[in-house]
Amino acid sequence: MGTGRAIPEGYRTVGELAKQMGVTVRTLQYYDRENLLKPSAESEGGRRLYTDRDMIKLDQILALKSVGFSLAEIKNHLLPLDTPAEVATALAARAADMEEQIRLLSDALADLRALREEVLQMQTVDFKRYAAILYNHRMKNEQYRLIKYLDDATLEYCRTAFDRENAVAIIETYRRLRERAVGYPTARVAPDSEEGKRFAEEFWQMLEKFTGGDHSLLPKLMKVGLLAGRESQGISAEEDAAQEAADHFIGQALDAYLQGLGIDPFGVHRDGKDNSSQEETK
Repeated sequence: MGTGRAIPEGYRTVGELAKQMGVTVRTLQYYDRENLLKPSAESEGGRRLYTDRDMIKLDQILALKSVGFSLAEIKNHLLPLDTPAEVATALAARAADMEEQIRLLSDALADLRALREEVLQMQTVDFKRYAAILYNHRMKNEQYRLIKYLDDATLEYCRTAFDRENAVAIIETYRRLRERAVGYPTARVAPDSEEGKRFAEEFWQMLEKFTGGDHSLLPKLMKVGLLAGRESQGISAEEDAAQEAADHFIGQALDAYLQGLGIDPFGVHRDGKDNSSQEETK
């Protein structure tokens, strides 16, 4: 009997299915033994035969396996595919898995491109700093580019002082406050107004939480621009001007607020000059 008659129409051998779905014959044999995907028929010569329905079921198995399900769990999640609704649900789940994989790959690609740019600018091999840049980029910290300017002690503090949850909370607070500050100059809110004082109080509380009350960190953060937070790469001149106006408002509001409290935690003028010696001569 010829092979054409041995393989009925609408069926495929284990080798053909494996090739079509990008798996090994050994994998399909294992799924057979585990009663996860049994062949629908057997040829006269004893060859395992699979149908198009089996191929769709295999696609379900591979999709569930790719997102971390064990084979035992997969058995409980497979749909019978007896109705159009069940088939559509299975396909929608597969599409959602692929979209998530695309999103993860896109994020990973963006991380790698960002880190590459920083590595080229640093012109040195510093894996601790690389890790900090990558970590902050993944957390959507828009100031990740300034990490390369931090001294080792400040970088180590930032790396060890916060768990991910607290770091994300501070980043979100910082982003929210800066967005408010951008609107204040246009709205003609005075830095020493009641609104300005409330803003400055929130900003100062955020700084206190970030530094753990160690005010010696503040001049270092100002020096590299982390308190201003301006990063002009990829933004328009108009946006850059708005950011500069926001930075000016934040500086003035903090000055007014801290003067009211009678404290000067920064130890530097807004122009970055050390004023500690001037204080000693007064």
